[in-house]
This record gives sequence, structure tokens and C-alpha cells, in this order.
Amino acid sequence: MRDNRYELFPIVDEGGRFLGTISRGHAHDGSKILHPVVHLHVFNSRGELYLQQRPTWKDIQPGKWDTACGGHVDLGEHVDEALYREVGEELGISDFNPHPIARYVFESQRELVHVHACTYDRPLHPSNRELAGGRFWPLGEILGALGKGLFTPNFESELTTYLIPYINKGTGGR
Repeated sequence: MRDNRYELFPIVDEGGRFLGTISRGHAHDGSKILHPVVHLHVFNSRGELYLQQRPTWKDIQPGKWDTACGGHVDLGEHVDEALYREVGEELGISDFNPHPIARYVFESQRELVHVHACTYDRPLHPSNRELAGGRFWPLGEILGALGKGLFTPNFESELTTYLIPYINKGTGGR
């Protein structure tokens, strides 16, 4: 299985306004053309964070542990629609209540990342087509493994920049 390099994504400015279209292949070939993505961080009520393992066939960061759910906003799709579509495809759920945390530009792939989090205690149904696996991690285990090549650089950056402050406000997983 491989990603479809001809799939079309919207090109946006830093405010999220539509500017045109770009293929997945061109978006990921180093062109640094800004395109939107969504991320969902899933906590359970014990404060553990669910991470997915990226399949080895992915074109970006194969085999690394990453955000519970992440994906591109499709051409013509609203960010909220993309979030629910991606979560349904990757985790098999639709009955979650996302809280927006941040929107930022991830320079490596030049993506406008829309970050959300939720607390979810019911069973997840991870896709064996979309993911190589997944599990809930205690935060201490994640923090102890930072910088060791286990996680995607984007996840590590997002964790320290946005999730730790979110957790410290008492809103993450409790």
C-alpha cells in the first residue's frame, strides 16, 4: 500500500484561506507549499495519551510513533469535516468531542496544522489499513523516550509546545 501522490490538497495561506491546489506528491517533494492538516490527541481519563504507529509504507516518518490521528484536509473539505473523517478512518470512532488547542505552521513539510484533543474512554478501533498499531502511553513513558528516535519529530515538538501546556492547565485527560 502507498499514498496516492496524485491526490489533490488545498493550498492555503497562514490564515487558512484557500489559494489553489497541489498534489500530494508535490506537497511532499520539498516544495514547501502550505497545505492544511488535522491532528487529534486522544487522552483517557487516567491521563494517558494514545499514540499510533505509522505504517512502514508511509511516505513521511514510516514506522515512528505519532499523534493518535492525523491527516490532510481534502480539497473542498472544512477542517472539522477532515478531523471527523480522519478519526473515523484511523480510529473507527465518531462519538468524540474535540477541543481546539492550536493552529501553527509545521515548517518541515510546510503544513498548517490544526491541533485538537479529546478525552475518550470507550474502545478505539484502529484501522489495520491506516495504522501499524497503537496504544495508550503514560505521559512519563513518553517523556522518557523523547529524543531517542521513537517518535516523529512533529509529535515531539507538538507535545512540548502545545500539549504539555494544555495538560498543565488541567484540561488534558482528566
